[in-house]
Formats: sequence, structure tokens, C-alpha cells
Amino acid sequence: MKKIIHPKRKENFVTGAYSDAVLIDGFLFVSGQAAVDFETSSFVLGTIEEETVRTLENIKAIVEAAGATMNDVVKCTVHLADIREFDRYNEVYASYFTGVKPARTTVQSVLAEGLKVEIDCIVRIPSA
Repeated sequence: MKKIIHPKRKENFVTGAYSDAVLIDGFLFVSGQAAVDFETSSFVLGTIEEETVRTLENIKAIVEAAGATMNDVVKCTVHLADIREFDRYNEVYASYFTGVKPARTTVQSVLAEGLKVEIDCIVRIPSA
């Protein structure tokens, strides 16, 4: 049975026609996250480093709400608005994972609202 996972946030937070994350059979599938303020439901634009931190903090909040840690992330897909910012993004990204890093795909994409980065991931829940 599928279960929706949400991070702690205001009740009126608007997502869209998707779930933040879906838990099924011991795996958590996290939808693409970006530099969004969970309190205001608005984008917080900044440098690639700033947006990567906020995006990964949002993912961390969702992962922890499911009972896991960032070390339980097994796969990430990353969309960068400008692939030339890869090294700067990658430095921040690497700081969120210790030990075995998740498998990852990183591509350049057209992102909405002037965003610089969007990340989705798959997580293996440790108690499953």
C-alpha cells in the first residue's frame, strides 16, 4: 500500500498534482525538490550553492519524515539550469552524503521560475 510522506510545514502548503514523496515496499520515492520555502510555498532563488543547500535541506526533511537519513538515499536525479555550475553544485551536494554516495544522474534542463537546481531521489528505508 502506498503512503504519502510530507515534511513538517504549514497546512496550506501547495504542491500540485503530485505527492512530495511516496513510500511503498520499503522504498521512498521523493518528487523533484527545489529551493522552496516550506512555510510560504514560494521559491527562494539565489546562487547555485544557496539553492542546492535549500533543495537538499528540503529533501532531508522529507527523508527524515519517513524515518530515514541522507545516508539511506540510493539514487538521485539532478537537473541543473546551467551545467557550467556543476562543480559549484557538486561541492555542496557531496557534503550531504558520507560513506557510499548515491548513484546519480545529472543533466542540464530548462527549469521553471528561474530555478537553478531540482533534485529527486530514491531512498531505502532502513526498517523495511
